[in-house]
Amino acid sequence: MHKPENQELHPDREHIDIEAGFERSDIKITGIIVFLASLGIFVAVTGVLCFGIGKVINARMNREDGPNNKWTQTVNIRQLGNMPNNPEMQNKVAELTQSFPTPRVQTDDGNQDVAELHARENLLLDNYTWADAGHTRVRIPVERAMELLARNGIQVAPAVQLPTPMTGDERPTVHAPLTSGFAPTAYEQEAARSAAAEARQREESK
Repeated sequence: MHKPENQELHPDREHIDIEAGFERSDIKITGIIVFLASLGIFVAVTGVLCFGIGKVINARMNREDGPNNKWTQTVNIRQLGNMPNNPEMQNKVAELTQSFPTPRVQTDDGNQDVAELHARENLLLDNYTWADAGHTRVRIPVERAMELLARNGIQVAPAVQLPTPMTGDERPTVHAPLTSGFAPTAYEQEAARSAAAEARQREESK
C-alpha cells in the first residue's frame, strides 16, 4: 500500500481518512478537565479573597464607628405606621414658613410666584398709582397712555444718518414686532380657563 508523502515525512502522525467524512478518533478530554479544574480553583481563590477583604473592611469600619447602639440599629419603619395628621402643627409650620426670611424654597415650581408677580404687574398697568413716595408723579393705565399717544403723538428722535453700506452689505430691517407684549404662563392660562369654566357653571346653575 502506498503511503502519502506527508505520512512518510511524519510517521508518528495519525492517518486521517478523508473519504470517511468524519473523525474516527475520540475527543481528548484531558484539556477540558484541566481547564475546568483551573477555573474552579480560580473561582474558589477569588471567593476566599473577596470574603477576607470584606471582613477586613467591616472590621475597620466597626473600629472607626464604634459599637452599635440604638441610633445605628436598623429599624423596620413599617411597624411605625403612618403618622396622624395634626392641623395645629400644620398651621404652626405654615406660620413659620411665612415668617422665614427670604429667599424661601418654592413649593410649587414657582408657578404661584409668577402668577402673583403678573397680578401685581397688571395692577400697576391697569390702574392709576403713585410713582414716588412724595406723591408728585402718577402712573396712568396703559390703555389711557395709548389713547394720549394716539391723540397727541410722540416726539420722535431725528433719524440717524447711517453710513453708506459697503458692497454686498444690507441694512437690517424689522418686518414685525420683536415681541407680542405680555404673555401669561401656561399655569396662568390654565387657571384662567378653570375660572372661566367655573363661572359658566355658576351661570348655568342659576
